[in-house]
Amino acid sequence: MDRSDQLYEDAKRYLPGGVNSPVRAFRGIDIAPRFIAEAHGCRLTDEDGRDYIDYIGAYGPLILGHGHPRVLSALEAAIKKGTAFGAPTALEVEIAQKVTALVPSVEMVRMVNSGTEATMSAIRLARAATGRDGILKFEGCYHGHADSFLIQAGSGALTMGVPDSPGVPEALAALTRVARFNDLESVERVFEAAPDTIAAVIVEPVAGNMGVVPPAGGFIQWLRQLADRFGALLIFDEVMTGFRVSRGGAQELYGVRPDLTTLGKVIGGGLPVGAYGGRRDLMEQIAPSGPVYQAGTLSGNPLAMSAGLAQLEQLEQANSWERLETSSEQLASGLMGIVEELSLPLTLNRVGSMMTLFFTGGPVTDFASATGSDTKRHARFFRAMIENGVHLPPSQFEAWFVSLAHEPDDLGHTLDAARKSLLTAFR
Repeated sequence: MDRSDQLYEDAKRYLPGGVNSPVRAFRGIDIAPRFIAEAHGCRLTDEDGRDYIDYIGAYGPLILGHGHPRVLSALEAAIKKGTAFGAPTALEVEIAQKVTALVPSVEMVRMVNSGTEATMSAIRLARAATGRDGILKFEGCYHGHADSFLIQAGSGALTMGVPDSPGVPEALAALTRVARFNDLESVERVFEAAPDTIAAVIVEPVAGNMGVVPPAGGFIQWLRQLADRFGALLIFDEVMTGFRVSRGGAQELYGVRPDLTTLGKVIGGGLPVGAYGGRRDLMEQIAPSGPVYQAGTLSGNPLAMSAGLAQLEQLEQANSWERLETSSEQLASGLMGIVEELSLPLTLNRVGSMMTLFFTGGPVTDFASATGSDTKRHARFFRAMIENGVHLPPSQFEAWFVSLAHEPDDLGHTLDAARKSLLTAFR
């Protein structure tokens, strides 16, 4: 038995499902997850000594690759000074200045410890600012595991929210309305059915948790107009897209200014971190400036602030986003060349350095079309890619992440592995 197999058996005795986050369990893949011993650049090494080219990137944070020297140096310097103080530090001011300079709509920012905490806090602020209780989210968009977000659409856009997990109170679920991503009419119907009740529309401007699904032309611009018309706030969940799809995130890429923005992943350089920010008049309602309470023992932790600041500063150098775009385009065009050559029913969606190869022949524009993918064939592809030395996200409904550490040789190896693995998957 491989060491990863043994570790997984041991882990299942002590951790629910053997993991600390569900997607790591490889459910539906029919192999044990690879337990990772170390990582450098774009390479992972598992506990059995096998190497893989990595397209998980810790699910997005490691845009520079694993163990970037600048990030490690910043962490080494910070840890010598202390791991946490429960008091303000200069680093918090520096990273706040950096974030507000980079993200177009953010005038003030509050650091927290996770993306879930950021979205939960943004919703609380929106409810306080508007005096309303309802929120509107979209099928297939994931905003963390707070109760208000674990809601599915039911039979239509006007259906009241139904809890998607045991333990979510139905009374709270009823405050969440669900519309279809990229369907403007469904959004308008939700607003018209519940006027004066919706505090905020929250959306991933590029969906990344049903696989990568870009917004249709005009979709998020129209969301801005609808929110204004009905007196709701617009929240962009840029935990995934922030600093990844462009310098200023999806809002810069598409030219839309939300009222509030949630951030995470890249902003922490691989350490636990999140943030929410937006218009000054809204953010000044957060305690201690205002009455909306939110606090955190480790918020603004100096290690996370050091790693995040170092990563953002490195990204601003040497045409980082242009180089990411070049590498991502090379990988995407190579994959589609193989798909076309082999005449396979596959669709690839990409925005910047995020992409998903969907195992369906039709366009993927929303949750329904994404879930039409052949997950069994995807599982065969994933297993073959692992055998060929490439580690992808183990779910059809996750994004691949390209990093600045991926060199042309890595991309070439990936394409060779993909050709072999696709032939295996469609055998």
